Amino acid sequence: MADAALVQHAGDFPGHGRLAVRNPATGDVVAQVAMSDATGAREAVEAAHKAFAGWSVTLPQHRAAILHRWHALIVEAKEDLARIMVAEQGKPIGEARGEIDYAASFVQFYAEEALRPNIEGVTSHLADAEMELWREPVGVAALITPWNFPCAMITRKAAAALAAGCSVVIHPSVETPLSALALSVLAHRAGFPEGVMSTVIGDAATIVGEWTADARVRALSFTGSTEVGRLLYRQSADTVKRLVLELGGHAPFIVFPSADLDRAVSEAVKAKFATSGQDCLGANRFYIHREVYDAFCEKFTRAVEALSMGVGENDPDIGPLIHERAVAKQVEQVADAVAKGAKLLTGGTVDEGLGPLFFRPTVLADVPDEAAIMSEENFGPVAPLTPFDTEEEVIARANATEYGLVAYVHSQDPRRIYRMTRALQFGMVAVNRTKVTGAPIPFGGVKQSGLGREGARQGLEAFTDIKYVCRDWG
Repeated sequence: MADAALVQHAGDFPGHGRLAVRNPATGDVVAQVAMSDATGAREAVEAAHKAFAGWSVTLPQHRAAILHRWHALIVEAKEDLARIMVAEQGKPIGEARGEIDYAASFVQFYAEEALRPNIEGVTSHLADAEMELWREPVGVAALITPWNFPCAMITRKAAAALAAGCSVVIHPSVETPLSALALSVLAHRAGFPEGVMSTVIGDAATIVGEWTADARVRALSFTGSTEVGRLLYRQSADTVKRLVLELGGHAPFIVFPSADLDRAVSEAVKAKFATSGQDCLGANRFYIHREVYDAFCEKFTRAVEALSMGVGENDPDIGPLIHERAVAKQVEQVADAVAKGAKLLTGGTVDEGLGPLFFRPTVLADVPDEAAIMSEENFGPVAPLTPFDTEEEVIARANATEYGLVAYVHSQDPRRIYRMTRALQFGMVAVNRTKVTGAPIPFGGVKQSGLGREGARQGLEAFTDIKYVCRDWG
C-alpha cells in the first residue's frame, strides 16, 4: 500500500471502540482506527479554543510559512496519499492523484491569502473621526467532510480557516478516515502548534452534535447531503454559528442543436462518470434538443460502453461505489425509470464478476420527468436522457428543483449562452466544458444546495468577523 508512517498513528488515539476501514473494491479491511466519543469531541474543542489565543495573533507571515510547508509535504507525499485514497474509497488511481493535486492547490492558495488580511479604510462621515474595518478570525471552526473527496474537502476548508487565524476541529467521514489522518500527520510535520488542527474520528451524530451545541465553536463548514445540512442548520441555531453548507446537487446538462456534438458527448461522459458518478457536481439530468437527440443518444451510449471498470489500482474509468446503500439506490432508480417508460440503452446491473459494489455505467433514454431520478440526486453512474423542444421549456425543467449547485450548457450561439447563463438558477454554470472548479474560484450553490462559498477570497469570509473601529484623536 502506501507509506505506513502516514496512517500508523490511526491506532494511537485513545478511543472507545475500533472502526474497521474496508476497501470497497474488495471488502478487505485495510486498517483499524480508534473511535472517539463525546468526551474526545469536547477535548478537541478545548484544545482548539486554547490554541486559538496564540494562533489568532500569530503574524500572517508565520501562518503562511506553515501552510507553505504543509503544501510541500502534501506534494511530496502525493503517491502515498493517492494510494491511501484508493484503498479506502475505491477511487481510480489516476483520479486519486488528481485529487491530491487539487487538495494541495487550496493549501498553496490560502498560504498566499494569509498575507492579505484586508484592513480597509472608510471615508468618515463624522468630523475629526478616522474609521477602519478589520477582518479578525472568528474562533474555533468545525469542519465536517465527506467520503467522495476525502483530501480535497479537508484542505479547501482547513486551509482557509487556518489562513484566517482560526483553529480547527475536523470530523471526516467514517468511510474514509485514513486520508484525513494522513493529512493530519503532514500538518503536524509542517509545524502547526498543538491544538490548532485536530482530527476526531467517531459517530457523526455524537461528535458533530457536541460541536453544534458548543458555543466555543464559532463556525461550522459542512459538505454533504441537503438533508444533513438542514439538520446541522437547526442544531447550530442556538449558538448562532457562522455556517458554510455545501450540499446536494442535481445538475442539468443541456445540449442545443448548435453544439459541437462530439465535444458535448465527451464532456457529458466526464460530467457524469467522474468519481464513478459520486460527485455533487455530477450531471444528473440530460436535456438534449430533439433535433440532435437521437444522434446524441447513439454517440453517448457508445462512449459509455467503452468505459472500463475495475479496482482502483488498475486505473479504470469506473471503480466501485462506496457501499451497498449506494448500489441499492442505482437499482431502485433504474427500475423506477423503466417502469415509467424509460428505455435502458446500456448497463443497469451490478457486475458480479468484479464485486457487489460495481454498478455498470448506465444510460437511460426517454426518461419522463415523473421518474425519481429526475428529481432525486443520483450519486452514481446512471445517466438519464430526455428530449426538449424549446429554450423556455428546458429552462423551466432545469430550474424545477430545490437544488442549485451547477448547470452545464452546450451551444455555439453567444446570445443563447448569455440567456441561459442568466436564466439558470444555479450558483455555477459551465459552458461547453465540464471542469470549472479550482482554488481561485468561489465554489457553492443557491437554493438548497447550500450557503456561502469555498475557495477564492470569498472562502475566508465565513472564518472572519468584521470589526469596525472609529477613532477620535481629540
